[in-house]
Amino acid sequence: MKGRFVIVEGLDSSGKGTILKGIEEWAVSNGLKTFNLSEYSKEHKKLPEPEEIAGFDAVRSDEPTYSYAGQAIREEIINSSSNRAYSALSAAQAFALDREILYRKVIIPALKAGKHVFQERGVTSSIVYQPVQGSMQLSEVLKLPGNKLAMQNAPDLLIITQVNPDFAMDRLGKREKKDSAIFENRLFQRKIIERYNSGWLRSLFEGHGSSVVYLDTNPPKTTEDIKKEAIKVWERLLEN
Repeated sequence: MKGRFVIVEGLDSSGKGTILKGIEEWAVSNGLKTFNLSEYSKEHKKLPEPEEIAGFDAVRSDEPTYSYAGQAIREEIINSSSNRAYSALSAAQAFALDREILYRKVIIPALKAGKHVFQERGVTSSIVYQPVQGSMQLSEVLKLPGNKLAMQNAPDLLIITQVNPDFAMDRLGKREKKDSAIFENRLFQRKIIERYNSGWLRSLFEGHGSSVVYLDTNPPKTTEDIKKEAIKVWERLLEN
């Protein structure tokens, strides 16, 4: 079976994790064994070697990672509590480097080995976020090596959540776990939702072979409703 690559994107606290949880539950119900890359990286502070995931059918991944450059991004570069202002270019370079390591060491080998990859966030986030964070042109973002590599290996399926920014921010404020990311404010989230919903973003990924699907995660939809819709979208990809 050919490995398929899905990335889920959208505003913070917009249901991305719920969508991926639904796809992971599909994997379990179909007898597939999933390697959790984030849990591994949190424990070992590194990414696994190919032989460590050889016995798995799928990989669950996140960007930024919890190792190497990804850890620096989470703890320093986009952490509002650090009180040190890093430029959009610095952030974009760090994300691109973290992405390049992830793709070269895990994503590309896993897909070549026929494994599915389920990922939360990816190069789409850099395309959407960094031009809003600072005065960066889209062309500057796309020419960074890690981003070029990611676009050359674009996901088979890109799911973009559709949610009211105010609802997402309210839900974010109720979370017990706080990420303290500099992007977690209403004005920023309202700006980036326009980019996520833009026709040019959809065309960019469709031009690289991705199927782009927008999934409504607004109330009154429940967690189970969102999971079921996510599974239908995923199964439709496999059928095609």
